[in-house]
Amino acid sequence: MTLEAVPPSLRGELSRWLIEVQPGVYVGNTTALVRDLLWDKVVQYARTGRCTQLYRANNEQGFAIRLHGDPRRTLVTLDGFQLVAVRNARHAELQGEYNPPEDDDKL
Repeated sequence: MTLEAVPPSLRGELSRWLIEVQPGVYVGNTTALVRDLLWDKVVQYARTGRCTQLYRANNEQGFAIRLHGDPRRTLVTLDGFQLVAVRNARHAELQGEYNPPEDDDKL
């Protein structure tokens, strides 16, 4: 799990369950229940911060991803794979080109 721009108390709470290997980067081996409860706590107390969680999953990639708090990044599933799409100025420019508005008159 990674945390950015979150309250110090949240980082301290997370360090009770996981090891902080670098500032804001937490690693550990917990049950699915503890993992989900920690994620709920992080989302609840992150305020304007950003959080990412990767965990083992029974899929092609071998892991799953959760994101919270960064509107520029979103998860996209493509052929069963989770990918992170990053929105930038070029994304806004191309959005109209690849996702034209639906017009029933042209059908």
